[in-house]
Amino acid sequence: MGDRIVVYEQHGRERAAYGEALLERLSGDLTARFGRGFSVQNLYQMRLFRLTWTPERILQTLSGESEPDPILQTPSGESVVPPSLAVPLGGAALAQALPLPWSAYVRLLSVKSDAARGFYEDEALRNGWTVRQLNRQINSMFYERTVMSRDKPAILTQAGSPVAGDEITPEQAIKDPFVLEFLGLKDEYSETDLEEALITHLADFLLELGGDFAFIARQRRLRIDDTWFRVDLTMYHRRLRALVLIDLKIGRFSYQDAGQMHLYLNYARENWTLPGENPPVGLILCAEKGADEARYALDGLPNQILAAEYRQALPDEAVLAEQLSRTRITIEANHDAAGGG
Repeated sequence: MGDRIVVYEQHGRERAAYGEALLERLSGDLTARFGRGFSVQNLYQMRLFRLTWTPERILQTLSGESEPDPILQTPSGESVVPPSLAVPLGGAALAQALPLPWSAYVRLLSVKSDAARGFYEDEALRNGWTVRQLNRQINSMFYERTVMSRDKPAILTQAGSPVAGDEITPEQAIKDPFVLEFLGLKDEYSETDLEEALITHLADFLLELGGDFAFIARQRRLRIDDTWFRVDLTMYHRRLRALVLIDLKIGRFSYQDAGQMHLYLNYARENWTLPGENPPVGLILCAEKGADEARYALDGLPNQILAAEYRQALPDEAVLAEQLSRTRITIEANHDAAGGG
């Protein structure tokens, strides 16, 4: 109700000062009349929701509904809501059109891209995500990683198994692929250049890694017999309660990389892991990986080793979103053919 009042009173005007004053006045009036729940922040969210999930969009999601009347324009350019859209939908119809809890829609409002917002809304419904799980997926850039992944069915299928409580696996904690647009590297660069750029832009890199990562060391040395080795980057993941050793590769992932990381993890588990921590996790960050080679090289190892790709630019979203849409249709068709509920 509050969102409809704000839109009506504002008459389509978008000026910030006018909107703020109106929200403050409405907040006081509605609170005096109806009690709690009509703070300025809540009314702002209601208004933003009303502008994002328009009556036309809500009605179009309902099966058997006729096409809604168009929004009319007065000579002055102000919007006039037709009578058919001014009539509130019944509770059952609204529940069908907007099945997520209000707090989920509030979280979705922070997603600027229409395509990404629609993706998260659909996936939350498909997988039964809680608001906490939805927040986790948005924070991890699940949409961007999915549209860029070479194995979209796998990443979408994995999302169908939501994490319970605070439990999290290394696969869920570590993104694939990473988007490193902030590095500014030229076409040709070395692994040292890549490492230098990541350290120079460490704050951005930590944001891309995720909020639970903390930087520990660069080029941490370890000695085995008479040979010295160096781990490119050493991180710590709070929720995994484990060290994460990162090996940087400018080229394609190779099975030899898995053997080297396995060596590092064995040493780190014995010499660097503190009491109460989980065994360390290895991340091989490479420019390209072959899905089969990575699977055969990494599956079944006693240590947890992941390989992830990095990209220096986001590709065209429209093309990738179309690929994503086709992938989701294929997954749902296979699920139906298999007799899934």
